[in-house]
Amino acid sequence: MRVYATYIKKYGVVFCISLVFLALEALCDLLQPTIMSRIVDVGVAQRDLNYVLSTGGLMLGVTAVGAVAASMRNVLSTYVSQNFGAQLRSDLFKKVQSLSFANIDRFDRASLVTRLTNDVNQVQVFVNGMMRIFVKAPLMCIGGLFMAAQLNLELSVVLAVVVPIVGLFIFLNMKIGFPFFMKVQQALDKVNGVMREYLSGVRVVKAFNRFDFEVAKFSEANEELQAKSVMATRMMSIFSPAIMLTVNLGIVAVLWMGGMAAERGDMQVGHIIAFTNYMTQILFSLMMISMVFNMFVRAKASAGRIGEVFAEENRMTWKESAPPEAGAGGRIDFENVSFSYEGADGEPVLKNISFSCLPGETVGIIGSTGSGKSSLVGLIPRFYDVTAGTVRVNGQDVRDIDPKRLREKMAIVPQQTMLFTGTVTENLRWGKEDATFEEIERAAKMAQAHDFLARTPDGYETRVGQGGINFSGGQKQRLSIARALVRNPEILILDDSTSAVDVATEAKIKEALREYARGLTCILIAQRITSVMDADKIVVLDRGELVGIGTHASLLASCRVYQEIFQSQLGREVQ
Repeated sequence: MRVYATYIKKYGVVFCISLVFLALEALCDLLQPTIMSRIVDVGVAQRDLNYVLSTGGLMLGVTAVGAVAASMRNVLSTYVSQNFGAQLRSDLFKKVQSLSFANIDRFDRASLVTRLTNDVNQVQVFVNGMMRIFVKAPLMCIGGLFMAAQLNLELSVVLAVVVPIVGLFIFLNMKIGFPFFMKVQQALDKVNGVMREYLSGVRVVKAFNRFDFEVAKFSEANEELQAKSVMATRMMSIFSPAIMLTVNLGIVAVLWMGGMAAERGDMQVGHIIAFTNYMTQILFSLMMISMVFNMFVRAKASAGRIGEVFAEENRMTWKESAPPEAGAGGRIDFENVSFSYEGADGEPVLKNISFSCLPGETVGIIGSTGSGKSSLVGLIPRFYDVTAGTVRVNGQDVRDIDPKRLREKMAIVPQQTMLFTGTVTENLRWGKEDATFEEIERAAKMAQAHDFLARTPDGYETRVGQGGINFSGGQKQRLSIARALVRNPEILILDDSTSAVDVATEAKIKEALREYARGLTCILIAQRITSVMDADKIVVLDRGELVGIGTHASLLASCRVYQEIFQSQLGREVQ
């Protein structure tokens, strides 16, 4: 409930005003059967046309007031529910953005999408329903009971029997339905996950002709969702006919008892009509309450899932108390660093690593696949925090620095290239929002992206398809490098960012970077030994351990792992 306190405070006043209009609408609906009974028992029975017209006019006036109140209630309920839903969705998205990678890894990506869309929609529908029927239904039910009792206490015995039975059905409806709808939302997560995976790897699926496999996998998830939805709906649908039968039996009892009383002269016909109308209103209200509880069960399941994200505490904290070392712009120190991913059975990815990257130095990091290269550089911008040891940037422990301020000092070209929908210029300005076209063009030239952009009809205004689908792997890598260079950072991290680029183009990029990188720290992760041979310092990792550090020549003389990489890639013996 604490999660939603902000929304209650913001929309509470309008919500309450909506409920006032709703109560006025309910009151008008409740008055109509009583007024009708007077028309029948007085006007019609005594053949008094003036009384019929005057009371009929009153009834029309009450109906008009109810219609105006209903219109106002609809306007306010739509305003509150739509704005609440939009803000909740926005706040949930901001919460997801604020979480560290370690926090986000606790949730399945498809589940987060479902929570942002379907779950928020379920809560929004429930809020809208509260201002339309959830409050009105109990008012109509209680008001109908009161008005019916006022008309005839003897017939009210029927209500005393019917209402508790219906209340029991509604309670069982909610109690049994909640677990089923939790399973439905989880099944929906699975469907979204399968679809998301297929769309991400659609080229691989087509290349290997795995259509049947993907169809079967989706069908399995889809059928599971169908089965759980049918089961949940079936369980919930048992109660609505039971409630309808109970209340209709009550109406039959009222008509039978009322007819007997009318025959004895103990009750007027208008009272029987009014009592039957109130019974019908009570029936409708109880059905609405049952429907609302169905909505409540779904919304409760969704609200719980949303609450799990809001309740997730960001483990990444900072204090920013230590001043940076003077003249240490771009210095990075790893001090006895060990790291393991949560849920990896405690197996460390990095083990007791210590080395420094000095300002202006180009440091290459090389090692076999899975040796921990990307995990190591991911500790610098605090994508994750170390399990043991310390990572320092400019003399400060990165755990003492606001990640936003820390990342402003660096630019990163990730291993998995990602471009965003928009123009090339908009993508390159991710590095620096106020970058001039001259800065963008200069960065593109250094990244060897200018030439292929110049050959396109729209140049730098070329639209980028989703994920950069209209560019080749090498072109996307060069655009990613340009985006990083636009930033003009203190620290530049290139995580295997030229793997899809041909050797000649890579050499041109390295030459441009050599000029550009003067005065900044450049960390270059690579699979190809030729990419790091001319680095000022090369760090060799093997199974998460630092097994060598030095220049190309010194490592060829002293590091067995580096010698094996050299021999396997260049095909010649170490001299």
